[in-house]
Amino acid sequence: MSFNLLNIASSGVRASSELLQTTSKNIANVNTVGYVRERTEFTTMVDNQVGRGETYRLLNEFAQSQLNRDTSNKSFFDQFVTEANRVDTIFSEESNNLSTGINSLFNNVQEALNQPSSTVARSLVMTDAQSLIDQMDRLSGIVLDQKSIVNEQLEIFSDEANSLIQSISTLNQDIAAVNGTRNEADASSTYNERDKAIRDLSELIDIETLDGPNGEKLVFMGTGEAVVMQNGAFNLFSMTGDPDPNFKEFTLDVNGGKAVPLEVDVSKLKGKIGGLLAFRDDILVPAQNQIGQMGLAIADAFNEQNKLGMDATGQLGGNIFNIPTVGAYAYQANTGDAGMTATVEPGKGSELPASDFIITYTANPNEVSIQPIDNKGEPIGDAAIAIIPASNVIDADAIQSPTSGDPDATPPQPATVEDSFGLKLEINGTGNPGDKFQIKLNSDSASSITLATGRGEDLALASPIRTGNDLNNTGTATISAGEVTNVSKFTSEPLALSIPLNTGPLILTKAAEPNMYTLSDGTNTTGQFEVTSSENIIKQAEVAGKLADLTSLTAQEVGFDFDIEGTPALGDKFTLELNKGGFDDNRNGLKLADLQNGELVRLNVETTATADNHKTFNQAYSGLVSDIGVITGQAITSGSAFNALAEQSEAWYESLSGVNLDEEAANLLRFQQSYSASAQVLAAAQEIFDTLLNAAR
Repeated sequence: MSFNLLNIASSGVRASSELLQTTSKNIANVNTVGYVRERTEFTTMVDNQVGRGETYRLLNEFAQSQLNRDTSNKSFFDQFVTEANRVDTIFSEESNNLSTGINSLFNNVQEALNQPSSTVARSLVMTDAQSLIDQMDRLSGIVLDQKSIVNEQLEIFSDEANSLIQSISTLNQDIAAVNGTRNEADASSTYNERDKAIRDLSELIDIETLDGPNGEKLVFMGTGEAVVMQNGAFNLFSMTGDPDPNFKEFTLDVNGGKAVPLEVDVSKLKGKIGGLLAFRDDILVPAQNQIGQMGLAIADAFNEQNKLGMDATGQLGGNIFNIPTVGAYAYQANTGDAGMTATVEPGKGSELPASDFIITYTANPNEVSIQPIDNKGEPIGDAAIAIIPASNVIDADAIQSPTSGDPDATPPQPATVEDSFGLKLEINGTGNPGDKFQIKLNSDSASSITLATGRGEDLALASPIRTGNDLNNTGTATISAGEVTNVSKFTSEPLALSIPLNTGPLILTKAAEPNMYTLSDGTNTTGQFEVTSSENIIKQAEVAGKLADLTSLTAQEVGFDFDIEGTPALGDKFTLELNKGGFDDNRNGLKLADLQNGELVRLNVETTATADNHKTFNQAYSGLVSDIGVITGQAITSGSAFNALAEQSEAWYESLSGVNLDEEAANLLRFQQSYSASAQVLAAAQEIFDTLLNAAR
């Protein structure tokens, strides 16, 4: 009997000792990050022996997986909101407000209209033009700095992820080596270390795990790509830029180290890396493109209108802004030697969308497709087809209507204005079918627009022509001031026209009824001709084609028109002449000032005939600031929701796997008591055994 008692007591002491060791280990690791509490259990006593104890980790894998998913989502929005809040604050600052600069510029244009001959008023316009450029450059620089910060963080996070992936793979091998052996219970720290590495990885990217052979954990990205595989195999991340080396793309090295671009979908790729990519694609890229688009639209519109006027020196106006030419980014897979540059086609700045473009050489020789892309690089609408002319300069005349991609479809037709996208491309060298280039005209131009002149005298406030009513007219008709639509027939230094308007005024004389006129240059007079009219208002009475008896310029457009309102009497005369000495004229300045209210910034690539697809400069900038604020606000709301979910998941996981000191303290007392009781039994068994020995002597 004493022998049985001895065995029972010894088993009890050993079991209680193991329980105390497990409890002590839990208590000692209460503050150890990633530690999973353990429990030791014994089988039923057999043959007076307590069964061998089995120590295992208290882990609910479903709770663990849910925690990893919620951690990824929380990290995504934490990273996104941190970055977006900074940009939102910057764009909301009054000193960075482009609308303030735009309003100040046009307010000073209005002031110059009140005194067109004032050099001071003109100089203030140029000063504000430079200030507006500086504001755009400052905002663009801020966005570019943020892009650089994103690239640096992506590199850091990519290295962290690679280190964790390698660590998980190594720990998998260590676990596989002890799986199913008596040493497995002693490897709990290895399991904990691996689980912590997986959770740390979930902060960087969203992951899913599967149980592999021999206790391994296979890790996959939320987009489906494997990063940790069985038998120690793994894939690593890298950052590459193709075609733009400064625009880093997230890639996964597979197939023997060959970098394969991931299909990055921010709705699936979460974590800090996903948050950074979403911030860049949803805020930085659109902001940079829209800043550049507004700058190019303002510069082009101002230049084109200024060129229709006469400056303070009596010459035709020129460019106020220098519109930059940017180089195209060639894809690494290109096989041809072509190079490409892009700029805005003069007068087409309002047709430039806030997007980048992919230019692809088609199977047809001397033909490329022009495809707008969104902020994530996805095509927008249909591609336009452009024929490469002998000059290698592609403008609106070389671009045809978008193609549907159907080989049986009707061949592309000449494009509408919007189909040209406002681009002007110049090609050097020869491209092969499939060669691609990326054009980032908006973003690359955002900080590159400069003033072409700083002289206030170069501001063309006057119109190069003027009209007049003869003092002896007896009718009620009056001639409008005239509107210049192009200056192709004008020359400067000195101001002149290639028709007999240079030497003296043209005189339009009312002849026979109902709408017959003659035209004279003071020496020769045309025969009577009819000018189309509607309700006694002569519409767009072009001088072109009305001097057949005087010049050889029959039917050529000279670039200005006018209206005659009211009822002219027979013999009434109206004059047209160059505006020499008309420095107090502000008619072209009125057109410049009206640009502020013109809808000159294109909203969308895809549009309909009835859509309102253009906004004013102020509306466009307000829309940009509003979009950043809305996206940031939505991210803050979503982030709050996922923070709450992550806290719940953390609490659930900790309730199962975390160390509870109160519970462990109670266990410690209980196991101490069981140990003492077993020791008492052992002492009693020893005393009985000694008594038996003494009795036998």
